[in-house]
Amino acid sequence: MESWDNSFEPFVEVHPGKGPYVLLVHGFLSSRAQWMLNIEALSKVTRPVIVELWGHGRSPAPESPAAYRPEGYVKTFENIRQRLGLSKWLLCGQSLGAGLTLRYALEYPDRIMAQVFTNTSSGLREIVDQAEAEKSAALVAGSILKEGRPGLEKIPVHPANARHLRSDVKETLLKDCTSLSVLGVANTIRYTIPELSVRREIYKNEVPALLVCGKQEKRFKPLRDFTEARMPLLEIADLDGGHAVQIDAAIEFNDRVTAFFSQHHS
Repeated sequence: MESWDNSFEPFVEVHPGKGPYVLLVHGFLSSRAQWMLNIEALSKVTRPVIVELWGHGRSPAPESPAAYRPEGYVKTFENIRQRLGLSKWLLCGQSLGAGLTLRYALEYPDRIMAQVFTNTSSGLREIVDQAEAEKSAALVAGSILKEGRPGLEKIPVHPANARHLRSDVKETLLKDCTSLSVLGVANTIRYTIPELSVRREIYKNEVPALLVCGKQEKRFKPLRDFTEARMPLLEIADLDGGHAVQIDAAIEFNDRVTAFFSQHHS
C-alpha cells in the first residue's frame, strides 16, 4: 500500500463571492489562468476556489506516485473542503480536471451539490488494455524526464501550440508554464492520465451535472454522445467553442454555468 504525502499542499486560491463555494480544477499543462474569463461571473453566484494540479502553476511536485493518482486527488479535494469547513460544495472541472471532478463526485456524491464539466477525453475514454495504457504512459513520462524542460513545449496541448486561444489568456498561460515542473508533468502523464477514465462508472452518477461541450472539438463528439446516453442527471450545453470552451465561448459559458449553479444551491 502506498502512502500519501500530506506534507505537500497544492496551491489554493479562494475568491470572494456570493453563495456556496465551487472548486475549480484546470486541465493538463494549464493553471489558474484557465479561469480568468470566468471568475467575475462565477463570483456573482458562488465563491470560487481554484486549485492548481501538482507540478502546475504554483503547486509543488511531490515525488510520490500516490499523490498524482485520481484517488490521491480526491483526498486532496476532500482536504480542501474540510479545511474550508464545508458540508457541501459545487464542482467545475476542465479537461483533465473534469475527469478528476467527475471521479470526486462519484466517490462522494453526498458532499457535492452539483457539478459542471467540459470536454474531457482522458476522463471518458475507453481503455481496452489497462496494462498497455500504463506501459505507454511510462514510456512517454520517461522521455519527458530525459529531455527535460525543452520537451514540454513539444507536447501537443502545451499552450505554445494553441492556434486559436485568446491572446491575453495565452500570454498568461505561457507565463505560468515557465513554472511547470518536469517531474510533475511526467508524473501526471504516468500516474494520473492512465487511471483517470470514469467511463465504466459514469452510470452511477447521483449528482446534478452539466456538460458544457465545445462542439468545435469534433473528436469529443462520440464521448459527448456516450455520456448523454449513460450518465444520469445530466444536462448538456453545446457551445460554439473548442476544447477550452470556457475561454472560447466565455460569455455563453458563464451564463449557462451561473444559471445551472443557481438552481442547485442547496
